[in-house]
Amino acid sequence: MRKVLLPTVIIIGTILLVLRLFYLQIVDDSFKLKSENNAIKIQYDYPERGYIYDRNGVLLVANQPSYDIMVIPREMKNIDTLEFCKLLSIQKEDFIRIVAKAKVYSPRLPSVFLPQLNKLEFAAFQEKIRKFPGFYIQKRSLRDYQVKFGANVFGFITQANERTIAKNPYYNSGDLLGKQGVEESYETVLRGIKGVKYIQKDKYNREIGSYKEGKYDTIAVQGKDIHLTIDAELQKYGEELMINKRGGIVAIEPKTGEILALVTAPSYDPAILVGRQRSKNYTKLYHDSIAKPLYDRGLLAEYPPGSPFKILTGLIALQEKVIDENTTVYCRHGFSYARGRFMKCHCHGGAQQLHRGIYESCNAYFGTVYMKTINKYVRPADGVDVWSRHLKSFGLGEFMGYDLPTGRRGKAPTSKTYKRIYPNGGWRSTAIVSNAIGQGEVLMTPIQLANMMAAVSNHGFYYTPHIIKSIKGEQIDKKFRTKHVTTVDRKYFQPVIDGLFDVYNLGTAHALQVEGIEICGKTGTAENFTKINGKRVKLQDHSIFVAFAPRHNPKIAIAVLVENGYWGARWAGPITSLMIEKYIKKKITRTDLEKRMLEGSLQGEYAKYTGKKEVDSLLLKPKAEVPSNPDEKLKEAKTPEEATEN
Repeated sequence: MRKVLLPTVIIIGTILLVLRLFYLQIVDDSFKLKSENNAIKIQYDYPERGYIYDRNGVLLVANQPSYDIMVIPREMKNIDTLEFCKLLSIQKEDFIRIVAKAKVYSPRLPSVFLPQLNKLEFAAFQEKIRKFPGFYIQKRSLRDYQVKFGANVFGFITQANERTIAKNPYYNSGDLLGKQGVEESYETVLRGIKGVKYIQKDKYNREIGSYKEGKYDTIAVQGKDIHLTIDAELQKYGEELMINKRGGIVAIEPKTGEILALVTAPSYDPAILVGRQRSKNYTKLYHDSIAKPLYDRGLLAEYPPGSPFKILTGLIALQEKVIDENTTVYCRHGFSYARGRFMKCHCHGGAQQLHRGIYESCNAYFGTVYMKTINKYVRPADGVDVWSRHLKSFGLGEFMGYDLPTGRRGKAPTSKTYKRIYPNGGWRSTAIVSNAIGQGEVLMTPIQLANMMAAVSNHGFYYTPHIIKSIKGEQIDKKFRTKHVTTVDRKYFQPVIDGLFDVYNLGTAHALQVEGIEICGKTGTAENFTKINGKRVKLQDHSIFVAFAPRHNPKIAIAVLVENGYWGARWAGPITSLMIEKYIKKKITRTDLEKRMLEGSLQGEYAKYTGKKEVDSLLLKPKAEVPSNPDEKLKEAKTPEEATEN
């Protein structure tokens, strides 16, 4: 038996191998198409990308024709290089360099020689193309932006690089794909499917018809149109309000999690990243390390949340039952929480309870209730971990799962955080009390702040923020229709909401009311530090405001952060009121606030620590620039105990 086993295995294996080779070479000849076959020319038909609309059906992004000059190095013969270069206004050195690069990619396959010709350039070259064998024109479509805003939302279109081509066989040299924004997130939806034609050539390299009578040819399938959750008018208005400022605005519809506006400032006209100048303009934006126009502050920038965080401090204390609505704390323009440690406060002082503590933004009240929350547990580490779990139920300290390709976690510190900071142990609630007022180790992105307000307005639940409203012929991801419930019981939200309502009536935002709209909000002033020449320096505070409206059946939750904007009611607060009025009323009655925000500038503030103002013509600019407090000087850093939250 053993004597025949090995020969039998060898014979069977040989038969199977021969049959497989016969099938591949005689029966199935599709592998010929995947090789660099001299006798077959591959011709692609590129479909139009899907159109992009806003939530109301307003067309935001369409397409325009574009023409690439392609080169197949092996087919180049007797080229008049000087005439060719003159015709396309390029240098001979560039011609040599591009052809050499194409040969490295493949002598037999097409490469992009010169991308994105306009109609005039295409017409001029088309007239003489017969004189340049090895070159041909590939028609594609480029984006045609119908608006001058929303660059961070849309993203842009660029050529697939070698790494992408190596990882994804769909893409070839010269193919276009989406980067950043919805163009990247929904690339496979928007791009469609390119068509392929295989053309047979004879031994003289002449085309003689379709290979196998078109058996393997495919038809291009146009990309699908998508509708975004963005309100075009609100997005445009937000970007106008943020000109000459840095920061972000995120507005969400609380009942659905749909993102109504996603503003980052400074921004730029998306059209500058289309056409022959795209690469030059992108390089200029990319290397702008001062304004950082490609940095989406609404999703990426992590800031101390400041006083808006007191909302969570109060809710968690209620849930942990260390306070109730009537718990009283006495504020003496601050409070002493440890020997030699005093946290200042700018409220009116006296007896503070939850309601008044919120609308007057009392540091003493929230510092005290935070310490009660931590001290409820024998071990401070256990108290911090319970507190952190509550925070995470509001979407803090986690990637939120929204449908945009960029983002940061923020920071919801745990006991592990403090074990690293205090490796020898011995820390207590007094060491971390700055967390109570949104300083300390807590960091949040603007979208997390907006989502927090959506959860509060819903009395304890939210939907994952998302920017896709509908895809033609498809359903949006189920995760965007799944409700997330916080760890704080519904009954604890109403007293906090009542306090937020009186922020506009009795508190720090009383000058920002909008007639006919009941707004619940919270001002914030977050300390801002940086290192200059190795020295820790305190810069001007960030201005923060969070809100939702109307008070009952809310339609918008919003977070506004203006870098170096002094206090919450100075810049972020007015912008918030204007955005809410714009969305709900579709018109502005607070023209006094609007004038101040549209004409106001913080460029003088930014110039103090950069040494120069933003002068890049690619950035969105207003007609006039009004400096703000240009004589304000940098201040030395203060200790956390000297924080003066509003």
